[in-house]
Amino acid sequence: MASRLFRAVIMGPPGSGKGTISDRIAQSFGLKHLSSGDFLRDSIAANTEAGVMAKAYIEKGLLVPDHVMTHVLLPRLELMSGHSWLLDGFPRTLAQATALDSVCQLDMAIILNIPFETLKERLSERWVHPASGRVYNVEFNPPRVKGVDDISGEPLIQNDDDKPEAVLSKLRRYKDIAKPVMDFYKKKDILYSFSGTDTDKIWPYISSLLSTKLPAVQASAQTSHCTPINTEGIL
Repeated sequence: MASRLFRAVIMGPPGSGKGTISDRIAQSFGLKHLSSGDFLRDSIAANTEAGVMAKAYIEKGLLVPDHVMTHVLLPRLELMSGHSWLLDGFPRTLAQATALDSVCQLDMAIILNIPFETLKERLSERWVHPASGRVYNVEFNPPRVKGVDDISGEPLIQNDDDKPEAVLSKLRRYKDIAKPVMDFYKKKDILYSFSGTDTDKIWPYISSLLSTKLPAVQASAQTSHCTPINTEGIL
């Protein structure tokens, strides 16, 4: 069987372990781990049109709207047309899922279902390096030095919306937004859901699934099932 490309997205509420699972998938199966947060920070740093717009929303404490996120993400995916990848953090909404579907055929959508109590505990212990977006958890992924980023040595902060009083509202909001996206991928028969409270216990099931889905897939290939992206006029 000829090798072909493989494209997947991973979804889950804040604190569900998407980053950890994504890194393990990338290391174990050779997929490129694409982070929407990284793409967004790169766009802002490069002062692109979409980056300038996104920064304005972020500085006001607002969510970056769908049309801006799409303008940031889709051109970057076009640059990855020769690679298999796992996309983390996009799509978050049905509009984003529809935009992605219009240019790229996904093979799999992974959803992490973690109990609210576990998420509340994880988020209240989460600290972030603002400049890079690196995330630490004092319980299972602590920095080497308390309160300090491992790479830069700069201070870590706890986001206001990671504080206990804001977590429940955030999780309820996520559930309302995510359900239509999950329904969208369920209808396409590519949604795979994993539940649990421990990332290490969920991982073997995800690894086993991918082992059955990826025998004829390679990280780089000539064949793509993403169409060329035209973002002209999106903004």
